[in-house]
Amino acid sequence: MLVPVRARGASLALLASSQFLVVLNTSIVNVALPAVGDDLGLSAAGLSWVVNAYLIAFGALLPAGGRIADLYGGRRALSAGLALFTAGSAGAALSPGAGMLIAARAVQGVGAAVLSPAALAILLALYPAGAARGRALGVWGSVSAAGGAAGVLLGGLLTDALGWWSVFAVGVPVAAFVLAAVPRLVPGDDGPPRGGGLDLPGTLSVTLGLLGIAYGLGGGGWAPIAAGVALLGVFALWERRVERQAAAPLIPPSLLRTADVGIGNVLMLLLGMVWVGTFFFLPLYQQRVLGYSPLEAGLTQLPLALTLVLAPLAAGRLRRTLVPGLLTLAAGLAWLARAPEDGTFLVDLLGPTVLVGAGLGLAFVPLTALGVAGVPGERAGAASGLITTTRQVGGALGLAVLTSVAGLAPGGVTGYRHAFLAAAAISLIAASAALMKGRIR
Repeated sequence: MLVPVRARGASLALLASSQFLVVLNTSIVNVALPAVGDDLGLSAAGLSWVVNAYLIAFGALLPAGGRIADLYGGRRALSAGLALFTAGSAGAALSPGAGMLIAARAVQGVGAAVLSPAALAILLALYPAGAARGRALGVWGSVSAAGGAAGVLLGGLLTDALGWWSVFAVGVPVAAFVLAAVPRLVPGDDGPPRGGGLDLPGTLSVTLGLLGIAYGLGGGGWAPIAAGVALLGVFALWERRVERQAAAPLIPPSLLRTADVGIGNVLMLLLGMVWVGTFFFLPLYQQRVLGYSPLEAGLTQLPLALTLVLAPLAAGRLRRTLVPGLLTLAAGLAWLARAPEDGTFLVDLLGPTVLVGAGLGLAFVPLTALGVAGVPGERAGAASGLITTTRQVGGALGLAVLTSVAGLAPGGVTGYRHAFLAAAAISLIAASAALMKGRIR
């Protein structure tokens, strides 16, 4: 794709803006959750679906989104994803009740699953392998990290000033502007759709299976868990059949047997469980137990967010950060599990949250590398998409588990302590699994 350098810069800015929206939408809602619960009468289990509807739709449909970009072209897929994301954001902002809000969040997740791989595919086509591509991917990564950090602060500011609806409304004009600029700034691929098709049975079985398991773990009972496990079994058998027929499976089973891809995704699933659960329960503890306003909760989470941005840079220069990172994460969560009812930021929050941010960042980089290590070039895109999917799905499952654990505890601060302690235990399990496999990186 031959595009003038100046035009490529404008295209990169637009593509990075799309990714910024996706990541921002993951983090901006967390500080607003207590206000959402108070206004709509949602329990912690109900609030978890405000997060999980997005995570499951995004994670489960991400491989299908990448396939859509391959079949119909990156620009078409990007535009479709942005349109869905805009509609979902508007629906969430205007939601009069919990049902519409959760449905709108799912629409946002579908839009993100389509637009994110499309934007990355366009970027890779714009920048051939070499130094230029490295710089472009650096911009992409930095913007993604900035979206996560900005969401923490912006969520508090908007919720305090305007109300929880504004954390969803803020994405509408930005997404609409990017959508309107796509035809002008993104190189076209308006040819006919390429050959092949979507793996619809695989997409449906994995999505419904994950929904069943998450619903069951969140308090829905054993029946949906059993149904979800059965559907995932159907998915695995179907994907094997599709691959044997030399077709295009959603997730090629042979990919999981390549080098360290399998163990990398298992460990990323565990990290995702801890990651999302921590960012769900921390603002709830701050606001419902410590009495922080949304703005105060956002401001006091900035050290965590900034550490999470900086730690991956250190991990890129250091060796063997996986197990130390997971142990640091476990230590920070165990410290948070001591959370008192009258805690203060400097004594009870600053230290453990910085440890949590450092642990997440130090573990994330080597796990991402582990998930694509030894994969042939023609399958690198599938492996990269899979490790992202695994983190999102792990987040949804972890949130269901930790919400259930917190719900088993008495009221007050005890439920939060149990959730943080369970997250620390998951981190230790991941560290132990990495040590047993000898993956000290």
